[in-house]
Amino acid sequence: MIQRIQAGSRMSQAVVHSGLVYIAGQVANDPKVGIEGQTRDVLAKVDALLQAAGTDKSKLLSVNVFLPAIVDFDAMNSVYDRWIDPQNPPVRACVEARLAVADLRIEITAIAAV
Repeated sequence: MIQRIQAGSRMSQAVVHSGLVYIAGQVANDPKVGIEGQTRDVLAKVDALLQAAGTDKSKLLSVNVFLPAIVDFDAMNSVYDRWIDPQNPPVRACVEARLAVADLRIEITAIAAV
């Protein structure tokens, strides 16, 4: 069975299949706030999608972080490190990449066990 969460015409925000939840790239609602505010917003969206899928961040397997300016790495980590479950850290990649909207400072994708 495949469960699609917040399905739209182009994509779903999350898809649950075979005991895993795949979370689409999440960006901040307000691209005018700084990297810390955008990171908090994005991680809250990840939390909400995990909850909708019946799981939580302790079951994260993989996180991909996209930053258009790698100079934001430390500031992003200052928020991320307070959010992540230190007993169950996922694998993670962080890359510098141009995002769809110039004011966006971060995008995150994730995979978790259900």
